[in-house]
Amino acid sequence: MDAQTIIRDLLTTQSLAVLATQDHGQPYTHLVTVAADPDRHHVLFPTLRATRKYSNLVADPRVALLWDTRAVAMPQGPQEMALTALGTAAEVTGADREPLLQFYLTCHPHLADFVQRPDCALVRVSVHRYQLVTRFQDVVEVDLGQVNP
Repeated sequence: MDAQTIIRDLLTTQSLAVLATQDHGQPYTHLVTVAADPDRHHVLFPTLRATRKYSNLVADPRVALLWDTRAVAMPQGPQEMALTALGTAAEVTGADREPLLQFYLTCHPHLADFVQRPDCALVRVSVHRYQLVTRFQDVVEVDLGQVNP
């Protein structure tokens, strides 16, 4: 199975990811419920604006997202995998917000009350690169290049 297929399967089957941000050089991690677009160039998640997560993203939009398969078996391929997405994050505003919010809600309808709160931001990560690790040591990088938000 090729890396592109494994990445697509991971992003489709794993709705929780660990988001890594930083605050003045101090790393922080946050659990987020994500939805990746079909071309895998963008990943969405909601967060309240009054959180450390949001303030860290505003101060430094460079982020990493981590998915892994410890708890859920993948339909095909190696069982122990980790996928890291490296990219930049920004709140979705303007005309883009409503269609992306609807896409997010098709993936996670149970979060409708949360994401529609006035103090909730919808964040889009523009992914530049994926790093897929299988069997604890086999690393494949998939470079998406510069992606516009």
